[in-house]
Amino acid sequence: MNVSVLGCGRWGSFLAWYADRLGNAVVSYGMPGEPSYEVLAATRKNEYVAFPDSIEVSCDLRYAVERADVIIISISAQGLRGFLKKVTAFDLTGKRFILCMKGIEVETGKRLSEIAVESGIDPQNLAVWVGPGHIQDFVKGIPNCMVIDSANPTLTVELCNAFKSDLIRFYYGNDIIGSEIGAAAKNVMGIVAGILDGLGLVSLKGPLMARGAREVSRLIKAMGGNEFSAYGLCHLGDYETTLFSPHSHNRKWGEMYALGETFDRLAEGVPTATAMMTLAARYQVELPITQAVNDAIAHHTPPKEIPYVLGRLFDREAKDEFWETVSFVKD
Repeated sequence: MNVSVLGCGRWGSFLAWYADRLGNAVVSYGMPGEPSYEVLAATRKNEYVAFPDSIEVSCDLRYAVERADVIIISISAQGLRGFLKKVTAFDLTGKRFILCMKGIEVETGKRLSEIAVESGIDPQNLAVWVGPGHIQDFVKGIPNCMVIDSANPTLTVELCNAFKSDLIRFYYGNDIIGSEIGAAAKNVMGIVAGILDGLGLVSLKGPLMARGAREVSRLIKAMGGNEFSAYGLCHLGDYETTLFSPHSHNRKWGEMYALGETFDRLAEGVPTATAMMTLAARYQVELPITQAVNDAIAHHTPPKEIPYVLGRLFDREAKDEFWETVSFVKD
């Protein structure tokens, strides 16, 4: 296939490398002037991957869009709506889109696929690619499992088969709401995990994993998705790479925040926490973990006071954990 990857940051550059590895004709697009693009254009490598000669690096968006059969988008979630205004100015007839990014729009609480559809992309030609995995592991040949989901089951199967390999095993998703919300929300839990690391409270990651997935399942159900998606690869299945891995940007952001330091790379969980609180109010769902981390970020809570913010999570009334989990009774 002709595959164009729009966005050449950490994940975008890996996706171009991976699509080329599968034998596709690949264009890696980046905006002129952006450091990630300029580095690849000048050296054909970054700290994660080295491009073979078969990958074309371009800053011509029209060319990247119009020559592609499949267009993979991997940029900051909060910039998607503005970027798609440029993309949809071109002829998109017959083109299939994959959003390989995780987040929720802060201003509206919209899922990324909703933004794409509102921007003019046919939902029958649109999929999302989510799940666990770090580039640093993939390029070493360490495999993982991921999910492709779409409102179009035929497209889901087609793309899973087209992009599967010995490096990534794909599962067919059948709940695009759950896949997107679960994938975005796991970054918020990653921030909390990092805060626990910074505070030396690593043992609380167990309760975080159990209650975090439960919290997200409530939101998914209220939004019309399948609550059990929170326990699949899009969310709980992604916890190891997000809550424990040294490669996780969100975990590192939380750890440095707890230590009173600043992490200078993108951590999607920060705006996602705010967006999730918008959804919590809209759907009348309690999200105590998300609220705690969002409050800490919004109020610039000093590191020494963070334990008191998180303490609210463990100072709630006693519950029958088994009944609450199995029967999904609202907290």
